[in-house]
Amino acid sequence: MIDTPQIIHSDARQVARIHLIVPASEIRNVMGPGIREVYETLAAQSITPAGPWLTHHVRRPTDTFDFDICVPVTTAVTPAGRVKPGTLPAATVARTVYHGPYEGLAAAWGELMSWIEKQGHTPREDLWEIYAVGPESGANPSKWRTELNLPLTRVAP
Repeated sequence: MIDTPQIIHSDARQVARIHLIVPASEIRNVMGPGIREVYETLAAQSITPAGPWLTHHVRRPTDTFDFDICVPVTTAVTPAGRVKPGTLPAATVARTVYHGPYEGLAAAWGELMSWIEKQGHTPREDLWEIYAVGPESGANPSKWRTELNLPLTRVAP
């Protein structure tokens, strides 16, 4: 389900973002419109995305999602509606790639968390997912790829 996790340094990245706090049951209703809004704002400002879109969760999802829908950019977006400039922070992260449909992401995060615990690392509360290959690339979910990143406060020796 996931590739072997690695510990890497992730540099800070400039993003255009929409911050949302929604019940978990509403996540499917807000993602599509939110990402479209970010892309439309970038297009209106002639800003080219600098990579695939992502979500940056302020805290691990529970019954509520507190997160940013983001698109990396090299030019800061001018605030427009809900879209604001932001930064994905630099961090030492445990990173893996999940292969499959979005419905399997919770189990993939469970696998990554289990690996982190077994290695003796200490995770932070935030996390991000980069949607490298998804439905826009084809209807076969087995070909979809989501990069999971969990920042660490301590890396075990």
